[in-house]
Amino acid sequence: MTPLRQRFIEDMQMRGLAPTTQRSYTHYAVEFAKYYGTSPEHLDLEAVRQYELYLLNERKMSPESINTFISAIQFLYIETLEMPWGKECFPRVRVATKLPIVLSPEEVELFFRHVGSLKHRAALMLCYGAGLRIAEAVKIRVSDLDSKRMLIRVEEGKGRKDRYVMLSPRLLAVLRAYHRVSPCRAAPPHDYLFGSWREGKPMTSGALSVACHYAAKNSGIPKRITAHTLRHSFATHLLEGGADTRVIQVLLGHSRIDTTARYTRVSAHVIAGTPSPLDSLGQKPKAKLKPKPGK
Repeated sequence: MTPLRQRFIEDMQMRGLAPTTQRSYTHYAVEFAKYYGTSPEHLDLEAVRQYELYLLNERKMSPESINTFISAIQFLYIETLEMPWGKECFPRVRVATKLPIVLSPEEVELFFRHVGSLKHRAALMLCYGAGLRIAEAVKIRVSDLDSKRMLIRVEEGKGRKDRYVMLSPRLLAVLRAYHRVSPCRAAPPHDYLFGSWREGKPMTSGALSVACHYAAKNSGIPKRITAHTLRHSFATHLLEGGADTRVIQVLLGHSRIDTTARYTRVSAHVIAGTPSPLDSLGQKPKAKLKPKPGK
């Protein structure tokens, strides 16, 4: 490992970047150096620009992947190499705005009926029933479940932020049923609820993603379903049920309200319940009440 790479990793650790982000940034920085056959400290902004065009036009990488490279190389040059460049020196690729895929309540029920094992069904129900990200669901510990207050503690979610989410009675019943037959039912409270065959480790996100893929395929639902689709459906169904957007923001762990507000664009109830101006054509405008004299 070169001194620059070591310092790059140490800088990411000091700034609290998630391990997955550190691995991703390191990968992109190494590939950038390999492309030019020299250390990034000997390259300039034009080299970054040409490599970005290479990823876009020759590698045909997605805008999201290219922007991750930009984030990595920006961190390397500004934070580690301390170059006097601003963030505006690292242009990003415009990402198309896509609406999240949402299942209907009937499709959610159908999907769960096709999840093969009780363990995977309980974990995926946790994603939908509490709106958790897949990485958050697999790391829930037995002690995170508060059946008296009907709450689940999510420790160090995205952005290393803790939060509480609801523990529904139906979800609690499923988790208890799983725990009764689970090999780790006698495990200490601090152990993971969904343990792995590796002692002391949680089930991997990849294993749960594979179970989700097969359930989606066997259900016959003509939509692309991932564990994150369940989270999208959780938020949309709450919104359609009349929940306040700010409450949904807290449950999802969003830092910005506009991230949560996008679910108003996919809610069938909100869209269908908004009257079209076509319906008001030809109608007389409602008379405004005149204020009484002296008021």
